[in-house]
Amino acid sequence: MTSTQALQGPLTDDELRRLDAYWRAANYLTVGQIYLLDNPLLREPLKPDHIKPRLLGHWGTSPGLNMIYAHTNRQIVNRDLNAIYIIGPGHGGPAIVANTWLEGTYSELYPSVSQDEAGMARLFRQFSFPGGIPSHVAPEVPGSIHEGGELGYSLMHAYGAAFDNPDLTVICVVGDGEAETGPLSASWLSNVFLNPARDGAVLPILHLNGWKIANPTVLDRIDESDLVALFTGSGYEPIIVAGDEPALVHQSLAAAMDQALDTIAAIQRHARSTGDGTRPRWPMIIFRTPKGWTGPREVDGIPVEGTFRSHQVPLAGTRDNPEHLAQLERWLRSYKPEELFDPIGAPVAELTTMPPKGIRRMSANPHANGGELLRDLVLPDYRDYAVDVHHPVHPKREACRVLGEWLRDVARANPDRFRLFGPDEVASNRLGAAFEVSDRAFTARTTEYDEHLSPDGRVMEVLSEHLCQGWLEGYLLTGRHGVFTSYEAFIHVVDSMLNQHAKWLKTTNEIPWRRPIASLNYLLSSHVWRQDHNGFSHQDPGFIDHVVNKKSEVVRVYLPPDANTLLSTMDHCLRSRQYVNVIVAGKQSAPNWLSMEQAALHCRRGLGIWDWASTDAGSEPDVVLAAAGDVPTLETLAAADLLRTHLPDLKVRVVNVVDLMRLQPESEHPHGLSDQEFDTIFTTDQPIVFAYHGYPWLIHRLTYRRTNHGNMHVRGYKEEGTTTTPFDMVMLNDLDRFHLVIDVIDRVPGLGSRAAHLRQAMVDARQQARAYTRTHGEDDPKIAEWTWPTTEAPTNP
Repeated sequence: MTSTQALQGPLTDDELRRLDAYWRAANYLTVGQIYLLDNPLLREPLKPDHIKPRLLGHWGTSPGLNMIYAHTNRQIVNRDLNAIYIIGPGHGGPAIVANTWLEGTYSELYPSVSQDEAGMARLFRQFSFPGGIPSHVAPEVPGSIHEGGELGYSLMHAYGAAFDNPDLTVICVVGDGEAETGPLSASWLSNVFLNPARDGAVLPILHLNGWKIANPTVLDRIDESDLVALFTGSGYEPIIVAGDEPALVHQSLAAAMDQALDTIAAIQRHARSTGDGTRPRWPMIIFRTPKGWTGPREVDGIPVEGTFRSHQVPLAGTRDNPEHLAQLERWLRSYKPEELFDPIGAPVAELTTMPPKGIRRMSANPHANGGELLRDLVLPDYRDYAVDVHHPVHPKREACRVLGEWLRDVARANPDRFRLFGPDEVASNRLGAAFEVSDRAFTARTTEYDEHLSPDGRVMEVLSEHLCQGWLEGYLLTGRHGVFTSYEAFIHVVDSMLNQHAKWLKTTNEIPWRRPIASLNYLLSSHVWRQDHNGFSHQDPGFIDHVVNKKSEVVRVYLPPDANTLLSTMDHCLRSRQYVNVIVAGKQSAPNWLSMEQAALHCRRGLGIWDWASTDAGSEPDVVLAAAGDVPTLETLAAADLLRTHLPDLKVRVVNVVDLMRLQPESEHPHGLSDQEFDTIFTTDQPIVFAYHGYPWLIHRLTYRRTNHGNMHVRGYKEEGTTTTPFDMVMLNDLDRFHLVIDVIDRVPGLGSRAAHLRQAMVDARQQARAYTRTHGEDDPKIAEWTWPTTEAPTNP
């Protein structure tokens, strides 16, 4: 092949020259951010004091990211494309910052970082510098919805952004190291859930530069035939771009993107003109270029470009090694900055005319600042779905099934901005009413035995908690709403994803131009106390503990005790912004304690005294029985019934907690009670027996500063469980009604000796209950069918 033939491609000589100039400018700005403290345009020879004392950042992936960004801009201009850019190698932060500065968006949002020499100096200085910006594609970076600090989530975020966004194209760069993670490996099958007739498109670009921090990447070392087969088998048509000669790669990448976007347009035209939403074969690009491309080929005689040594900072000794300093200067000058920036340090006119304008810039696209597009949900009045509670316990209902009827109508009223996500558990968690208005999204082959599957489905079910969370995050970050339902024990799969999203919310709260987004709502059912059929492996309430570790301004935890409080709670959560809301509710038939009016009032309070269950008659109680969670509430009220029957003179105050964060002081959480309010409810010196849904020590953590903490005794889950009956499960963890009565007897001063007979009866009752389960395989009906005395109907919660 001759040189002339090699350069043939879609780009004219002028387009090639301009694209290459833009790429060189982005590379120059990227290197400058990693290294330079001063002298941004090399007006004088580099000196050690021009170099940052701590060199942080990642060079290796950046040149590839810069080239893809430049070529995506070409496509946006030529096609008037509505596109955002997600990069899995989020540590390529300086590359994306460089492009946002070249496009002008960065200077618009941060005027001090102007498009001139002084602004360039600030751009360089602030990167990975105290008081500056992080090294990753953090929330501070315009156009970003994906931080990328933790690898594995780029592609699922991209698909989440594309759902219900028919005009949006998401360019998603997947790092070849990132591609080795479990979540990313699962993400390739997201195309099964993308409807080309209704949704937008995702163009995955596998950035195959061969190396991680210290090792080769797996996908770079397998046979190319296997690599192609991997993606063909996942439903893609791979287009390969490979090389190390910039001019050739420019032409090849331009042709590949032309082909890919032409294919996407054809797929969408066909689906939208015919209504055919079945799964097409989507294009993807495999982009193979050297790691650290255009950087130092060797340092100290050791190869760097095209090896793992270019991953972060190729020249580490530039402050104290004159040869390294000289090599850095040669590297920077190789981009010919004098051709790229005018005398005042602004990009030359030729560069400023290349990017798209206004909101077509990827760094200014409102889909990447989803709060700008967010519309409130149309929510039916949750009170219309209330359980009619005549007196406590009756009628028993499945709280999540009641909620499912309301969520069904939320979905019906919001067909373009609300979805339900769950790992094959929507029906299992009693939300099956949703299927009355929507199928499960699915574009692959179906059979006559399938139920509720169609390309038009809006219920997102896949057996991967990672995908459910990642899709929902992408959906929320681009301005929509949703609920993620999961078994409580297995939501831990996304602990780390929760970390990243909570950190994103915390940071965006501090960025004026970032608009608030809808909250991330978890509905955790099939919870620890009713996993009697699955056993110990399914019993873990610890996600709450994990969430409470996050910044208080972004996390909320709710434990509604019945169906009506669950309805009120979810209505509140779907109206909220910028939070992570965790709601734990049972799916089994259970008592309903409060009328809807009472439930709404109780939820507004967050916690409160249940007068109808108490016997302190407004005076100082002898003991406080507190509960948080549906099963703990049941056992607490059953214990209160036993106490009023056998110790009628004992003054018992029953307190129920819906909003767990009310237990913290107001100085620690926005929902926290003042010390005065807390002391009024829980007293300053009386014993408190607290039945809690999760691990007991969390209640101690939340209340350790309270005056009466020393008198607080918490019962909860203590890692005791098996396949057994519901009541045997609470007995295994000493949360049962009989043990709560024993706790009261043991802790109320002077009660021990005069209640000795009752205490013994409670011990016997526990033994009898266990013996019954061992004989009959079910709980004693006297326990399972216990109800609150009907003569004690509540008047006020």
